[in-house]
Amino acid sequence: MLSGRCALVTGSVAGLGYAIAESLAKAGAHIVLNGLCDPSEGQAAAERLSSATGVEVQFDGADLRKVSEIERMMTEAADRFGKVDIVVNNAVVRHFSPIEAFSTEHWETALAVNVSAAFHCTRLAVPAMRAQGWGRIINVSSIYGSRGAENRIDYVTTKTALLGMTRAVAIELAQTGITCNAICPGTVPSPAILDRIAAIAAERGVPVETAEREYITARHPTGRFVSMENVGALVTFLCSPAGADITGATLPIDGGWQAR
Repeated sequence: MLSGRCALVTGSVAGLGYAIAESLAKAGAHIVLNGLCDPSEGQAAAERLSSATGVEVQFDGADLRKVSEIERMMTEAADRFGKVDIVVNNAVVRHFSPIEAFSTEHWETALAVNVSAAFHCTRLAVPAMRAQGWGRIINVSSIYGSRGAENRIDYVTTKTALLGMTRAVAIELAQTGITCNAICPGTVPSPAILDRIAAIAAERGVPVETAEREYITARHPTGRFVSMENVGALVTFLCSPAGADITGATLPIDGGWQAR
């Protein structure tokens, strides 16, 4: 379905980003993995994904806080694969803190990685997409793009901004063959989430299983994690011919959380 296409997925060495990349790779797309990690870890992830799917996978450790690094990453991806056909803006940083204690450094980092990097990846990919009359841009937002939460000013603000960016890009490119959509996953069993649940369990002195059950049921009426594989499948669907008429949409995949 996506044979010959190239997909860039930011924040994809592990967790949700890797699951999205894996789904796109299984559909035939070559992949650029990105993550700010030890290069050996990133290269190992690329080799593992390539071995499992048979597509070409390139790891790029671009620091998304720096425009020059994003530009280099996009240039090198185009040099290897011809162009970037699919952009999945998944990378995210977050810091838990009351507003008055929130550091300037953490705030600026969140804006750079969560919002500005998505803009720069998009603007750099659009010319080649426009020239071929086909492209897919998917912004990974969150349920917190549509509701508030305590001690998460950076996350709520930036995930909300991605929804506005999605609508603006979709309208501007509506007649070009390029679609732009946002997905809003609920809680997935990523390493970051599992670590957070473990910390909550330790703080409260309860078994991890108890903390996990309470954490999930407070959010998802289904009472279970959102499957990372299902999130990847949704992204792949949006890149398929069946997704051609979906643009500017905000698509929840949250176990019923928004229905509460």
